[in-house]
Amino acid sequence: MQRFYYSNTIQGFLADSSNEILGELSRNSGFADELTQKSAWLQQTDILKPCLSGHDGRVFFEYAIPRMGRRVDVVLIIANVIFVLEFKVGERTFLPSNIDQVWDYALDLKNFHETSHAPVVAPVLIATEATSGLSSFDFARDADDLISPPIRTSATELPNVLDSVIEFVKECADIDCDAWDSGRYAPTPTIIEAATALYNQHSVADISRSDASAKNLRETGSAIAEIIGEAKAKNLKAICFVTGVPGAGKTLVGLDVATRQMGDKAESPSVFLSGNGPLVAILREALARDSVRRSIEAGKRISKGEALRRVKLFIQNVHHYRDEYLTDQSAPADHVAIFDEAQRAWNLHETASFMKRKKGIPDFEMSEPQFLISCLNRHDDWAVIVCLVGGGQEINRGEAGIGEWIESLNRSFPDWNIHISDRLHDAEYAAGHVLEEIQHKEQVQVDNRLHLSVSMRSYRAEKVSDFVKALLDMETESAADLYQEIKKKYPLVLTRDLSTAKEWLRKQARGSERFGLLASSSADRLKAKCIDVNSPMNPVNWFLEGKDDVRSSYFLEAVATEFQVQGLELDWACVAWDADFRYSADKWGTYSFVGSIWHNVRSPERKQYLKNAYRVLMTRARQGVVIVVPNGDPEDTTRQPTFYDSTYHYLKNIGVTELTDSLVLV
Repeated sequence: MQRFYYSNTIQGFLADSSNEILGELSRNSGFADELTQKSAWLQQTDILKPCLSGHDGRVFFEYAIPRMGRRVDVVLIIANVIFVLEFKVGERTFLPSNIDQVWDYALDLKNFHETSHAPVVAPVLIATEATSGLSSFDFARDADDLISPPIRTSATELPNVLDSVIEFVKECADIDCDAWDSGRYAPTPTIIEAATALYNQHSVADISRSDASAKNLRETGSAIAEIIGEAKAKNLKAICFVTGVPGAGKTLVGLDVATRQMGDKAESPSVFLSGNGPLVAILREALARDSVRRSIEAGKRISKGEALRRVKLFIQNVHHYRDEYLTDQSAPADHVAIFDEAQRAWNLHETASFMKRKKGIPDFEMSEPQFLISCLNRHDDWAVIVCLVGGGQEINRGEAGIGEWIESLNRSFPDWNIHISDRLHDAEYAAGHVLEEIQHKEQVQVDNRLHLSVSMRSYRAEKVSDFVKALLDMETESAADLYQEIKKKYPLVLTRDLSTAKEWLRKQARGSERFGLLASSSADRLKAKCIDVNSPMNPVNWFLEGKDDVRSSYFLEAVATEFQVQGLELDWACVAWDADFRYSADKWGTYSFVGSIWHNVRSPERKQYLKNAYRVLMTRARQGVVIVVPNGDPEDTTRQPTFYDSTYHYLKNIGVTELTDSLVLV
């Protein structure tokens, strides 16, 4: 797939006329050829030609970054440097958002483009009319990833910048331009980025890694497509259970299935359903904003309201979907329903209680899984349900786990074909006892392609989820060994000072990499540290707004709990650890703060919810985590140092690196 609108050797570029270059750009562009865009391309060409005289290499105009849904103005390869050029034609100043933009492009290439891993990458922001504020080249020669902070320059100074960078790193080996061009682009998008790309008809192959360790992402999608195809061809009802470790891409697979069905609306439309309210709201808002932006670029502007209306047909809250078909007894419009985090569906007791209190139905006799299956069962011909199942992810009262789905099928829908992952028997999915009752049946099929075994959330270290599991299971030796494996690529550090943690986060993040403050929903005594888990926060603003918005995660003021971040991710996270979950020699102590006293949590179910809450918090970050375990206060009976010290020492004994106040690792 060609990822650029125009490419040539530098000598070929210099030989081509501006009109020839403009013609090829226009032919390959998917947007309306507005005069402003044509003018920008011509000015970029006119600026570059004098700069490149005497150089060898290759130039690429409008180079695609599908993970971000954007294109780099120019990627320029000269000698041993990949220059990422972003032009702001007519600008005199260097806006922070533009600096972040060019930095993001460079980081994307460095992290996700195979042949950009080793060479030097230099992002350059060109405000064509700038006269001051130009930056010198300050690349750190010993930087691990060989990437420069953004260089700011004017059009007239650009030749000097190019020459200075090349001279500075002249000892590096020259880049083979043809090999670079053919290098694999293997991104690991956030769920927001993935949803945006898939909604705009990119394939999962465009936005996912292609290495062997992550190949089952595509295999799982293929397995589901086969199940849908067979059900449609033979008029069958089928359900499949997709399992996976945290961050393995279950939601990505579900979105891929849903978007692939979008092109076939007349025959077999699909819907992506989630009971995760924050996830639904964030994805809808992100897709709507992106749709408006794209419509403006294409010269066919749509309103935000219209964009949201379209998105709501694609992504729905499972509870709203349920309520609609309580009153509407017809078959749903959708033949394929994807249930994200299916293990969180309500059991019979919680569903019946809700129906009685909120809907005035006193004798409702179905669990949420049973009712949702019954809705799709109304189709006379065929239907498919895809259940995306997370292990150890139940975090709230009344969540039935996956066992209730199996029991509902066994009890009320014996004719449905059942396709299960070979890992659904694992203890973390809590389905073993009911699987034994059905696994002998002819319509039950086991398919190992329905399990996603490798976390893709952290592209720096795939064993983060394994480390967190060992940490929470108190498998000390295993946790220590895993920490040594991940720490070089995935910084995971410890401090007792919140200010130190915040400063570390700000220093780690580059470009628009998102960071934020996380805590358990029962971490009530972090309020003494100005972390109030009970203070209202808007997840949409927290996840989507920029660095200049006090409501965003960047300000490190609003805290997100496990309920707001489950299913989503940050680049960098600060996890504040309270006395609700305390280490002791032989078990985790679990506590709930009521009134002015910590009370022991004795219910096994609530104990597991609390453990899972910390599992969610500790697996949200893609690039690194800082854990804050406060010192406590001997004068405060609710924050005694002993409530925190044992957890802190447990983490230190595993080997987690500590930060000093000056951010030096010790």
